[in-house]
Amino acid sequence: MTEVLLKATWQTIYMVLGSTFFSVVLGFIPAIILTLTASDGLKPNKVVYSILDVLVNIFRSFPFIILMVLVIPLTRFIAGKSIGTTAALVPLTISAIPFVARVIESALREVDGGLIEAAKSFGASNTQIMLRVYLKEAFPAILNGITLTMISLIGYSAMGGAIGAGGLGDVAIRYGYQAYKTEYMIATSVILIVIVQAIQMVGNKLYKKLS
Repeated sequence: MTEVLLKATWQTIYMVLGSTFFSVVLGFIPAIILTLTASDGLKPNKVVYSILDVLVNIFRSFPFIILMVLVIPLTRFIAGKSIGTTAALVPLTISAIPFVARVIESALREVDGGLIEAAKSFGASNTQIMLRVYLKEAFPAILNGITLTMISLIGYSAMGGAIGAGGLGDVAIRYGYQAYKTEYMIATSVILIVIVQAIQMVGNKLYKKLS
C-alpha cells in the first residue's frame, strides 16, 4: 500500500507542477492582451478584447472530464499517447490556461491607475509600463492566483484518474472504489488534503511576504 501511494503521490505532484508551469506561461499571453486591449488599457481595442474574452469564457465552461475526451487527438499528437501522467499534462494545461488568464488579467487590472498615469508622464513606453508597473505591482496577486490554480489542478488530476491519468485519483478509483478497499480511499483523501493545505500555506506566506 505504501509503495502504491508513494508512486501515485509523485505522479500527482508531477502532473500538478507540470501543468501549472505550462498553463502560467501560456496563460500570460491572453492575460496581457486582455489587459492591453480593455477599454481602460494601454491599447484599447474592443474587437480583439471581445473575441478573446468570449474564447476564454468558452474554454472555462468545459467540464474537465469532457475536455479530456475532446482533446484526445491533440494529446496523442503532443505526448504520443492518450493515457498516463505525461499525457494528462495536455488536458490539464488546456483546462487551466483560461483560468490563469482570467486570474492574471484581474490582478493586472487592479493596479492603481495613478501609477500608470505617473509612468506615462515620465515617458515610459507601453512595454516598460507593463513590465515595471503592471507586473511588479500585481505580482503578489498573480502569485495568489497561481496558488488557487494549483489547488484546482489537484482536483482535476484526481478526476483524470477515472480515464487513465494515473496519480492518487487512479488509486482511489481502482483500489478504493472498484476493489472495495476503503483504506485506500481514506489514504488518498488524506494525502490530497495534506497537499492542498501545504500549497495554500506556502502560497499565503509568500503572498504576505511580497505584499
